[in-house]
Amino acid sequence: MNISSHLATALITLGLPFTALIAQDAAPGGDAGSLTKDAADAMHKKRPYSPYADRKFPTRPFFGDTHLHTGFSFDAGAFGCRLTPRDAYRFARGEQVMASSGQPAKLSRPLDFLVVADHSDNMGFFTDLLAGKPELLADPQGRKWYDMVKGGQGGQAAIEIITMFSQGAFPKALVYAPGTRAYRGAWQETIAAAEAFNEPGRFTSFIGYEWTSLDKGNNLHRNVIFRDNGDRASQVEPFTCMPPLGSLNPVDLWKWMDAYEKKTGGSVLAIAHNGNLSNGTMFPIVEAFGKAIDREYAETRAKWERLYEATQTKGDGETHAFLSPNDEFADFEKWDKGNLDGSAVKKKEMLEFEYARAALKNGLKLEAKLGVNPYKFGMVAGTDAHTGLASIEEDNFFGKVTPGEPGPHRITATFLDEKKSGVKIMDWEVCSAGYAAVWAEENTRASIWDAMQRKETYATTGSRLVVRMFGGWEFENADAGTRSPAVTGYAKGVPMGGDLHAAPDGKSPSFLVAAMKDPLGANIDRIQIIKGWMDAKGDLQEKVYDVVWSGDRKPDEKGKLPSVGSTVDLDNATWTNTIGAPELITVWKDSDFDAKLRAFYYVRVLEIPTPRWTAYDAKRFGTKPLPGTRMTITERAYTSPIWYTPAK
Repeated sequence: MNISSHLATALITLGLPFTALIAQDAAPGGDAGSLTKDAADAMHKKRPYSPYADRKFPTRPFFGDTHLHTGFSFDAGAFGCRLTPRDAYRFARGEQVMASSGQPAKLSRPLDFLVVADHSDNMGFFTDLLAGKPELLADPQGRKWYDMVKGGQGGQAAIEIITMFSQGAFPKALVYAPGTRAYRGAWQETIAAAEAFNEPGRFTSFIGYEWTSLDKGNNLHRNVIFRDNGDRASQVEPFTCMPPLGSLNPVDLWKWMDAYEKKTGGSVLAIAHNGNLSNGTMFPIVEAFGKAIDREYAETRAKWERLYEATQTKGDGETHAFLSPNDEFADFEKWDKGNLDGSAVKKKEMLEFEYARAALKNGLKLEAKLGVNPYKFGMVAGTDAHTGLASIEEDNFFGKVTPGEPGPHRITATFLDEKKSGVKIMDWEVCSAGYAAVWAEENTRASIWDAMQRKETYATTGSRLVVRMFGGWEFENADAGTRSPAVTGYAKGVPMGGDLHAAPDGKSPSFLVAAMKDPLGANIDRIQIIKGWMDAKGDLQEKVYDVVWSGDRKPDEKGKLPSVGSTVDLDNATWTNTIGAPELITVWKDSDFDAKLRAFYYVRVLEIPTPRWTAYDAKRFGTKPLPGTRMTITERAYTSPIWYTPAK
């Protein structure tokens, strides 16, 4: 077949007449024959009729939990969790399971993905102790704990186990450490469970673990998430905290992550979490573990820790009223009494180095000094539940630990009571939060992980709000009139987690922001943009802007927007969607912009007030709440920021 015949066949396949090639105005011939203008125009088609054809950008958020513990975590097991990683995946994908407390549990809707992140240290120990593994019973302490559990003293055994571990007094003969057969077995089963329940396109089960650094009771935990399948993840064992094999220093974790990628060709990231219980050590700006914060530290942290867990069961970590006194919504679900184990009380000067917004601001200053921003992280949320159940809807909250699963006494029970320090936390203070939302192209490990890596994510306190944020220089008010804001958003700007550089002359950044309510949840009160920047004097500033809101409310002379109100009926634990809006969208331009100053912007979406899990418990069990118990909640979402960097 000659060239013309080949071309004719191709044109007929495309629905084009071959006669178009032999028109009198044909272009000069060549290796490809002759080509007319009409034929050339026909080959370069306009956008297809279907607006959804050929789209390459993410079209929906996937909701999941990046931080769940099962009975493989020795503390969860000690507290009574009997569910395994396989149970956790079954539950997350929508199946009904029996909770460790003996009651059936099921999600309102399946999750899209889950990371079982059991503790790195002593992984699998408690499940083996319960099973009466001979090696453990051969040790006097192991036998004692086993007999206590079987004799109905499991709670006391749990306290002894956790106390001895946190004080570094755990019996060496009982330590489950990398390199041992017992530890390897637990890790291999963790991988096998994730492999068994991973269904690309329907449900993603990630391989992961929690590196559990507890430095003098200060929480420096990180969740480590693999992009890879078991063939690569099984080539290593988790990095632990107990020397000589492990370390409490995050720098050593990052070295382990680097070694993993070099050894396997795989990919891994870490999510720092729960900085509110670190007592000022999660986001250092001067030194960490006796070493000055320098460019190498900043580069390494920024490389491996792409995300931060901004909210979870142990309190909200976006900001604090002490740090953001002009933010009326800053005093939200706070745990600010002490460090993780309650061994040291909280001091106000610690707060700056614990919360996301303050860290984002300090990152700007460190970038100006070091040339790299170590705190350029996106936002996600996780449950940190130690029940094997990623169930944190307010009306379906199965607690943080097994003793906190639904029952008539949990809203009056004590969660932590450290006599020496005086730190006391009640069970009602445990938060029903949160979920990670990820804008990915498809529900697969690679796609969701890649979205996490590029920080196109947001955190919610449990609601499944749909939130979009784009930043650029050309957005117009008319762009908020579309039903497909992402088409304009990706064409004109960058999504959440992105960067803007060197403002064009005379331009201020504009942001296209949109939110839709959870189909089963509450209406939306407002969308806010939080801006942080470093001013010309080097001082750090922040401001909260109400950019679009429901109803016909008008800001007062000081710019304060009136409350949306409340429809909550506490006696019956109900509410109505007669206030608020099902969706909001707008374009907002920063009229205070200075092109010479570093800045970041992120979106906070607020729902109307709804009953908190404590209200549902009071109604269902007839329990009278303790004085001061929070009974309503304003669910919310936090997007990853968009950063602005001025020209050099």
